[in-house]
Amino acid sequence: MIRFFRVVATVCLGMGLIMFLGSPQAEAQRQPSFGDPLPGLSATEFEEFLLGRDDFLEVENAEEGLGPAYNNTSCAGCHNVPAIGGIAPMTTTRAGILDSDGSYRDIDPKRGSLFQIFSIPTHNCQSVIPADANVISRRAPIPLFGAGLVEAIPDETIQSLADPYDLDRDGISGRAPMVVDLLTGNARVGRFGWKSQLATLLEFGADAYRNEMGITNDLFPAELTFRLMPEQLQRCDLIPDPEDVLEPATGRRGIDNFESFMKFLAPPPRGKITEAVSNGRVLFDSIGCAKCHVPSLTTSASSNPLFDYQRVPLFSDLLLHDIGTGDGIRQAGAEPEEIRTPALWGLRHRRPLLHNGSAANTTEAIMRHGQEAEIARQGFEQLSSERRSSLLIFLDSL
Repeated sequence: MIRFFRVVATVCLGMGLIMFLGSPQAEAQRQPSFGDPLPGLSATEFEEFLLGRDDFLEVENAEEGLGPAYNNTSCAGCHNVPAIGGIAPMTTTRAGILDSDGSYRDIDPKRGSLFQIFSIPTHNCQSVIPADANVISRRAPIPLFGAGLVEAIPDETIQSLADPYDLDRDGISGRAPMVVDLLTGNARVGRFGWKSQLATLLEFGADAYRNEMGITNDLFPAELTFRLMPEQLQRCDLIPDPEDVLEPATGRRGIDNFESFMKFLAPPPRGKITEAVSNGRVLFDSIGCAKCHVPSLTTSASSNPLFDYQRVPLFSDLLLHDIGTGDGIRQAGAEPEEIRTPALWGLRHRRPLLHNGSAANTTEAIMRHGQEAEIARQGFEQLSSERRSSLLIFLDSL
């Protein structure tokens, strides 16, 4: 009953916003802000966006399937700065084992490397990192603004940027990992997550629902637990799996709503472009930053004009690179020291930086670059203070 009234309230909210704006198309007449929907949504798409945002904000509890172990009680708990869909000053924990021969392995191959930090406060339900784990890493949330446009970039575009063997001898050897789309069973280029471990928004949301909140679903139907005996798991987890089921009022699952919210979430707005910003952009290109932080990619043909050959100014090649800041965890198609090039759009509202939040500001993040990014870092170091300031002003406009 509570969910029914929440759905009705969301639809009414959508109708109210449509009346306030005139129509969803009225959004196309203004520059979207952080957390806004894509301009030009149809009425149906706008309603799906609102339903998704509502589920994104919902605080889960054990009676709805939360746990046994979890990192947060809602999607928005990890994605809220500077608006819903952004980041949060927190990290998740991953652990593994580095053997004496230098090879990495998960503690339990069946469950991967994630260990949640909270648990249902009964029956000792916590997944505890074992003492033999000698690789411990942290990962910060990734902002979701413009995620639908990123999903619409064709695999071939990302693959065309890859140079795994550094054939052009520029020291950069980005890779496009192939992962399995769990919905179709087809191989796709991974593009979501710090390790490019997921290819689609449906899977990205489903993975987070199970991993971060412990709510199983059709794509990830098994609880992510560690060494809990079946009897103990039964005491810790009272809801039959999968816990995310179709809502009778909408005919949609939670993961469908998450997908819609992320798909129709507008990209971050660009800051003011001044002469100093333009000068900084020239420096950004000249010292080699744009070789990995590719300024824009383009979506493929689509029957939906929102995604039909749209320019996506994300400042990323969406490839895996080793720039000396890896987290030591092997995952999906990514090696332990590889990290996906983070998109720089919206950078001015993201702090701290790097995959684990260990860089306090942009300068510190740049100075941590090495390996494939060594030449670009040296170029930054060699800039005069005035030109370096100009480059930082450009980055702070993104």
